[in-house]
Amino acid sequence: MTTPDDRLTTLEIRAAEQEHTIEELSGQIAEQWKTIERMQKKLDALAERFLVLEEQTAPDTPVTKPPHW
Repeated sequence: MTTPDDRLTTLEIRAAEQEHTIEELSGQIAEQWKTIERMQKKLDALAERFLVLEEQTAPDTPVTKPPHW
């Protein structure tokens, strides 16, 4: 049979382990958020480069109706 002191000790151990786990997860989320922000900046830069290149290579021919119209 467990005594109230044993139960209290068990609960304190569990609480400490959970607190440690929460701190680890919080750190991992912070690192992942930094990675997401870096990737978003790179994506924005690549999208901008793509648009510039697309504008440079796009032909300047006007859109007209085909001859059979």
